[in-house]
Amino acid sequence: MATTFWGEGNIGSKPEFKEFPNGNEEPRRLLRLNVYFDNSFPRSDGKYEDRGGFWANVELWHKDAERYAHLYAKGLRVLVQGRMHLDKWEDDEGDENSAMKVQASRIGVLPHRVESIVLAAPEHAAAEPES
Repeated sequence: MATTFWGEGNIGSKPEFKEFPNGNEEPRRLLRLNVYFDNSFPRSDGKYEDRGGFWANVELWHKDAERYAHLYAKGLRVLVQGRMHLDKWEDDEGDENSAMKVQASRIGVLPHRVESIVLAAPEHAAAEPES
């Protein structure tokens, strides 16, 4: 079962990058984030009150996952778009477990707590016109 998901939250731990062999093709790359999707409401004193959020693992399968692992950091505020799944597994003792997981199609960085942004040069910059 999967459903469309949009959520805003904070990354709770260091991002995890994994690479999987794919025969003779380029390896598959996975970036896994642990995100707390909060339900914040502003209070009269200017602070926010969390009224019940939840933790979810967020997985992004992308060729640039290794580069993204260096961009995302614990505490960064992100906007996640994707599909939510119920992930089920059996542990070493044979007990069945389940948890919600988001398979992300996009993860956007929100400006909360960001001090500066440095843009990289485009990989395929247009050629300068000759004079």
